[in-house]
Amino acid sequence: MKKMILVTSPPACGKTYISKQLAKNLKHVVYLDKDTLIVLSNRIFDVAGEERNRSSDFFESNIRNYEYEAIINIAMEALDYDDIVLINAPFTREIRNPEYMDQFRKRLAMKNARLEIIWVVTAPEICHQRMIHRNSSRDTWKLENWDKYISGVDFSIPSAIDRPDSSDDDLLLFYNSTDQEYQESMKRIVGILEENG
Repeated sequence: MKKMILVTSPPACGKTYISKQLAKNLKHVVYLDKDTLIVLSNRIFDVAGEERNRSSDFFESNIRNYEYEAIINIAMEALDYDDIVLINAPFTREIRNPEYMDQFRKRLAMKNARLEIIWVVTAPEICHQRMIHRNSSRDTWKLENWDKYISGVDFSIPSAIDRPDSSDDDLLLFYNSTDQEYQESMKRIVGILEENG
């Protein structure tokens, strides 16, 4: 059976590095990163004469959901050509919405594919340090308004999407606050994904 893997978490938890390493360790994987679409999103900000603020009302109304729609549509198409598609994206709102996730699973079932979600668990203070270290323009507003930003970020594990009645590993936790946690989680999760292949 084909599978769609979502590697999700709040920003700066280590999703991109983890996603790329998982993709390298698995076979027949299409790797997709929602951040690839940021060049288009920035153009929308510029054309509209808006500040490039991915926490703004303008972003929420005119960009955010369309980025997700685009990356999911690309991923669905990619499933026609390979066995595993891995999306690196926060999905922080979507995976807390059981109705949204059920619809997503139904779409995947039509392609004979199942959904596996990897939630990256990282301490907020570690995320802050990583965000400073990566020095990305997409984080400028967040770092300049850290207290306001972090107060709106939900780091809790999205347990509502874990279906105890299912035999699938719907929700896998990847602990990533230390190097040791990373190494242990990578070994464990690659093993589970290969076993479910």
